[in-house]
Parts: sequence; C-alpha cells; structure tokens
Amino acid sequence: METRTIPGNEKIVRLRTILNSTLRGKSIVIEYVLSCLLSRGHLLLEDLPGLGKTTLAKAVATGVGGRFARIQCTPDLLPGDVTGFSVFNQKTREFEFQPGPVFSDVLLADEINRTTPRTQSALLEAMAERQTTVDNVRHVLPPAFFVIATQNPVEHHGTYPLPEAQLDRFAMKLSVGYPERNDELDLLGAAIGDVNGEVSTEAVLAPGELVELQARVARVAVQPNVRAYLVDLGRATRAHNRVALGLSPRGLLTWQRIAQGWAFLKGRPFVTPDDVQDVARPVLSVRLGLTPDAANNVLDQILATVPVPA
Repeated sequence: METRTIPGNEKIVRLRTILNSTLRGKSIVIEYVLSCLLSRGHLLLEDLPGLGKTTLAKAVATGVGGRFARIQCTPDLLPGDVTGFSVFNQKTREFEFQPGPVFSDVLLADEINRTTPRTQSALLEAMAERQTTVDNVRHVLPPAFFVIATQNPVEHHGTYPLPEAQLDRFAMKLSVGYPERNDELDLLGAAIGDVNGEVSTEAVLAPGELVELQARVARVAVQPNVRAYLVDLGRATRAHNRVALGLSPRGLLTWQRIAQGWAFLKGRPFVTPDDVQDVARPVLSVRLGLTPDAANNVLDQILATVPVPA
C-alpha cells in the first residue's frame, strides 16, 4: 500500500508505527482506523474475542494523548452509566453532575450489542452531536471524542442488534481477523518477561494537535468530478435490487470524509477515485444491511457499473 511521509506530520507516521507494533500484521486495519480517527468518525469492530480490539483502543487513546474510558456493555447497564447522572450534595443543597465515561477522548464500548436499546440510544446523541443532555442540561464532550464499539459476530444469544439509526452513526465497520503465523510468533516473543501483558505506548500528539489534524483533513480537496462519482455510487446502492436500504446523504458525507482522511494519510491534498474505492467496503458494510459476502458482491457490481472519472 502507498504510504508517504505527510509533509509536516511526522507525528502521524510515528503514531502509525506505534499502532502497527501494537496490532501486529494488520497494517490495512491500522490505516482504516487512522482515517476514521482523522475524519472525526466512529468505528465499529465486529470480530471474535481476543484479537486485540481493546489493546488497539488503548493504544489509540495513549498515542493521541487523550483519556481512555471503557464500558462493558451488559443487559443491566443503564443510560446514566454511560452519560453520567446528577447527585444531590448535602452540603451545598444542590445537585451536582457526575460525568460518565463518554466524557473521554477515546471510548471503548465493548460488546455493544449486549446492552438494551435504551442504553444503546444513550450513545446516539454523544456520537452524533458530541454532547449529552442530562436533566435537561447540555454537556459538551471533548472535541476529538472517538468511539470504538465492538460486537461478537458469532454469539447472538441474549443480544440486541443495533438499529439502522445507530449503525449510521459509525463511519465504518472493520474486522481485525487472526494474525499470520510469524506475527503470532513475534507476539509470543515480545510477551516474555512482560509482567503486565500490555504493549507500552507513548503519547505522540500533544493536547489539541488531533483537532488541528482533523481540521486539515476536512480541507483536503474533493474535485467536482470526484464528488459526482460519489453521488453516482450512492444512487447506485439505492437502485440495486439486493439493497433494501440504500446509502443516505449522511452516509455520502461520511464516505467523502473517510476518503479525505485516506488521501491525507497517503500524503496528498486531494481525493482521487481510488481513495473512494479503497474505503468503500468498510464504509458501506455498516450501512447496507447485507452479510459480508453479499455486501462484497453488491459492491463489486456497483463499482463495475458506475464509470470512473478521469
């Protein structure tokens, strides 16, 4: 894959290196995670337990110099456990707000499909608006608030599938997958002598730098012919006979932002049709309501029928 040093952004290169050392042999996954982070999106990881999803989330939080929080989603989890709640102070005779785990820079919602729809919806406002409303009071979240949610694709007993409105708040869906044999050998070798069993990660970005990088990504140029290509692809999903729920305008905006992040990681100040195609699968897989195999087939057909601009 083409990855060039981004002018003036050696820190992104360092962050990429650290994340690749944390999640070994998954460079393409790291590129997608970085593009999602830089595009101010949120990420859904659908995979089996023990493949490094929590380790990756912690490494991202540490690398960007942010605060990490984790929610273990269970059926008895309440919305207040996510957003926070007000507690009456006997001394001041006033209610004081106790912020929940959403008031972090990187939030890991582990096994999000195991908690009730009411609690799942508590994340909806936080992910879409980067704010929460508790007792009719609006509380603003950190500007670089980033959610990584996980779910197990195999065990569906006692789970609550995410509705389309919630899924559309995620920019992309990824699967980490099993590592290669050599990567597992390196993993075992690195674990010898490590008491804590965790990969040490250093902070690469200073406070505020991630927001500045996200602003630069938002300014990556998307020429009219590339925008027209995106629109034609989105309309093709709505016309496909196997797609019940075509791509929405919000989905198109997300696709463009992720393509901007992808181009930025490649060191270019503009988006190409190849960037649009490279990020199509993770962006559309969370939206079209299809199985992975069916989604790949549908996407191949759509990409083949829509002309690529010169």
